[in-house]
Amino acid sequence: MDIEDLKRKLAYINCYTKEINIMEVCGTHTMSIGKNGIRDLLSPNINLLSGPGCPVCVTPDHYIDYIYDLALNKECIIATYGDMIRVPGSTRSISLEKAKAFGADVRMVYSSMDAVRLARQNHGKKVVFLGIGFETTTPATAIAIKEAEKSQIHNFYVLSMHKRIEPVMRALLEDKDLRIDAFLCPGHVAVIIGEDGFKFLEEYNCVSAIAGFETEEIIDGLYFIVKDLISGGRCIKNAYGTLVSKEGNNAAKEIIGEVFESRYDYWRGLGMIESSGYKLKASFKDHDIEALYPVNNDNVNKKDIGCRCGEVLKGKIKPEACILFGKTCTPESPVGPCMVSGEGSCAARFRYGSY
Repeated sequence: MDIEDLKRKLAYINCYTKEINIMEVCGTHTMSIGKNGIRDLLSPNINLLSGPGCPVCVTPDHYIDYIYDLALNKECIIATYGDMIRVPGSTRSISLEKAKAFGADVRMVYSSMDAVRLARQNHGKKVVFLGIGFETTTPATAIAIKEAEKSQIHNFYVLSMHKRIEPVMRALLEDKDLRIDAFLCPGHVAVIIGEDGFKFLEEYNCVSAIAGFETEEIIDGLYFIVKDLISGGRCIKNAYGTLVSKEGNNAAKEIIGEVFESRYDYWRGLGMIESSGYKLKASFKDHDIEALYPVNNDNVNKKDIGCRCGEVLKGKIKPEACILFGKTCTPESPVGPCMVSGEGSCAARFRYGSY
C-alpha cells in the first residue's frame, strides 16, 4: 500500500463539498468498509450506503419457511452454506437451526459439488442444495446440476435463490423514495459479467466504479467516482482491472445461460423484481425442487416482526435506526437476516461500530 498515494486520493475525495450518496451492492464491500473504518476517513457529506448486496440478507422469509418445511415435513436433506442456517423465517421460531434441533437433516457444505457427493451417498433421500448468491456463485451451481445430470444422480435437487445484479440496481435507481448518486460496483460479480455488465448504469446518468475489496482498492473506486462527479463523466470506471475485463468470464456466462433462465423473483424487503432471479430451465426440471414442491408465494411479507432489514437494504435507514438493533436483535439472537450474515449491514455495524 502506497500511503502517500492513499492520502492524496483521500484529500481529493474529501475536497468534494456537495452531499452525495454512494451505494455499494456487495456484502464483502460492506464488511471491508466497516472493518477498515473507511467511513471515518471521509468527510461527513460523503455518505456510504449499504445496499442489497448480501445474498443471504435478501432471501425472503417465505422461502425460509419453505425450506424449513422441506427439512421437517418432506424428509429432505438440506445442503447449505453456513450463513443460511440461522436466517429466520416469518417468525423467530423458524430457521434451519431450529429445524435441525427438531431432528431435520441439515448439512453444511463448502461447495455445490459437496452437495452432489452427498446425494450420491444417500440414494434413498432427496438432497436439496440451496443455491444462493449473485452471478459469482451461480456458475458453480450450474456445474453441479450438469454433473448430477451426467452421472444420473436423480435425488439431487436445487432450490435456486440465485439473483441477478442488474434488475435490483435498476429497481433502486427507479425508486422515487431513494436518492443514489453513484454506485460502488461489486468486484466479484464484475469478474463474471465484466465492465459491460454495468453499462446499463449509463442509461440513468449514474456515476459508477468497479472496485476490489482492500482499503486502497475501495478508495480507488471512490476516487474515480468523485472525479466523474466533478468532471461530469458518466462512463463505468474499472478500478479493479487486475481481475475484471471488459467482457467478463465468457465461459461462466455460457454455463449460466445453459442451465438457468431469468425470471421474476422475490427479495426480502424489496418485494418482487422482474427478471431478477436465476431459475432452472425446463430441460433441468428433474433437479428443480420447486417443480416437485412449488413455493407458495401467497405468504410473501405477511408477518410484521418489527425488523427493518428491508429499509436497511435499500439504504433508507442505517441499522441503528431500527429499534430492535443491538437489543432484541443481536448476532447471537437475530431477528432479521442483516444481523445473521457475515456480510450483513447490521452485523457489520454491530461488530465494527462505524457506520
